[in-house]
Amino acid sequence: MSLKRTRTYHDPLHGAIALERHDPVEALLIALIDTPPFQRLRRVRQLGTASLTFHGAESSRFTHALGVMELTRKAFDALAKRYPYLQPHRATVLCAALLHDIGHGPFSHTAEEVFKTHHETWTQRIIRESPAIQTLLAQYDADLTEKIVSVYTHQHPVPVIWQLVSSQLDCDRLDYLMRDSYFTGASYGHLDLDRILRSLDLDDADNLMVSRKGQTAVEHYLLVRYFMYAQVYNHPKNLAATWILKQAFMQARACIAEQTLEADETVQAWLNHPQDLLTLDHYLAADDIVFTYHLQRWQQHHDPLLSDLCQRFIHRNLFKGRDVSGFSEGDRTDLLQKTRAKVAEHGYHHPEAYCGLSHSQSRGYTLYQRGIKVSVDSQPVDIKQLSPLVEPLTRTYQRTWLIHPAEMTPWLDQYLASMR
Repeated sequence: MSLKRTRTYHDPLHGAIALERHDPVEALLIALIDTPPFQRLRRVRQLGTASLTFHGAESSRFTHALGVMELTRKAFDALAKRYPYLQPHRATVLCAALLHDIGHGPFSHTAEEVFKTHHETWTQRIIRESPAIQTLLAQYDADLTEKIVSVYTHQHPVPVIWQLVSSQLDCDRLDYLMRDSYFTGASYGHLDLDRILRSLDLDDADNLMVSRKGQTAVEHYLLVRYFMYAQVYNHPKNLAATWILKQAFMQARACIAEQTLEADETVQAWLNHPQDLLTLDHYLAADDIVFTYHLQRWQQHHDPLLSDLCQRFIHRNLFKGRDVSGFSEGDRTDLLQKTRAKVAEHGYHHPEAYCGLSHSQSRGYTLYQRGIKVSVDSQPVDIKQLSPLVEPLTRTYQRTWLIHPAEMTPWLDQYLASMR
């Protein structure tokens, strides 16, 4: 039976993402999508624990990766029409876009906090060491793997190739802001995507810049990024859910060390070994389903702390987050100690697991990797120098939250009122 000439993915944001088998690069993309390491991304939520806060946040890293590849294809192909010398780099940039998040662990960025992983490191390991991925890349071009890695390390000799995938204005950020806004129900993420993509251009050194007509759309993009971090990614419920997961897996690690807890080989490896000692097979065997299954089972464990934390996560009985950013560091520490003492009075035998400080920060724009350049008389000028909106977005907005059980709220209200 002959294969269909076109593979189409119907995306809620970008419409029909059609890949043509007669195009060698797109045939490679289809083959990469069909590998087990990439299909695993269907089982890793894009926003980690955020679905406990925003009930629609159920999209996966799989859908995001396809979206990034599609935006990169649109942007690159438009630039390559004007600058034909870019065409030989099409496989590199599209494969790098597609595979950029293949190293994410369970619960996405939440796992990085809980298990101290770095998905960028694992992405490079997977494309270098996974037989399924490595064979396809080598068959296409013996040097393709290292060309893709040079995109992730910002070492590719043609700067626009890595800048389309990883910069202050890249296809990764464009997709996740739009996608996360769509699935969380937030109204911030309605970007003028067509205007941004049409405004992309190159300077004399092949660095990405935007035309002056695209400046307003980019300003809006930076505002959207700021709002999404402040109101979605760093929502106190997300921080509270991450806190519970972190405490649950810490307690699970202790129980496994005491040989009082059952877990499969994958979860035991994740809990017992430093991330740099995990085998590739153990890493790729882990996803949201595997870890959530264990949390489900551990609800019935005889260890009361582990059991309670797992029940809280599974049934969304989350802790509260109280904004204490306005307090001095000393006052926050004093408040934490008093709250833990009160938590202990309520019968919690491990107050340090039920109460703590969580920090978040938001910033809409940085000069990371050249910042964003606007073409003024064909010369690149940083957008911060041109826009009165952007300069305030360079300031880091830090917040500190006191995580605590809901039962502490009346006492906290009374105590904090007495401090005013």
